[in-house]
Amino acid sequence: MDQDILDHLRKLHTRAIDARNGYQEALDEADGHGCSALFHDMIALHEGHSRALAAELTKAGETPDDGGSFMSLVHEAIMNVRALFNSLDESVLPGLIDGEKRNVETYDDALRAITRPPLATLLTAQRDELRQQIAKMEAQQAEFEHAAAEAR
Repeated sequence: MDQDILDHLRKLHTRAIDARNGYQEALDEADGHGCSALFHDMIALHEGHSRALAAELTKAGETPDDGGSFMSLVHEAIMNVRALFNSLDESVLPGLIDGEKRNVETYDDALRAITRPPLATLLTAQRDELRQQIAKMEAQQAEFEHAAAEAR
């Protein structure tokens, strides 16, 4: 496998782990409140993505790094601080949506370099799952904002 493709796979794998770790921290801090259901869903999504990407890296003779990057610590710290000031409710959605949109952009970058199946098919499916989750988060955010506006 070409080095450019491996670099893209490594980056996607690391981002999936970082996102999973951030959502795990949020779930732990939310303690069953706020957006716990969303955090649980996103952990499962990113865990599935990281496993599939790790399998591709392994097939290519690479040893996937399941530790994530420094961004895991950043995501965890952000969730800890947010938990101090609110119960990780829908007010966190804009930041989550922004982060997931950046993940989609990373998939877009990879798909410009990786065009052949089955790898392109896998990456396209993962990107589309992220897009679906973003749409759900945006709908949840709109409902939250509408309810807040009515409460005023």
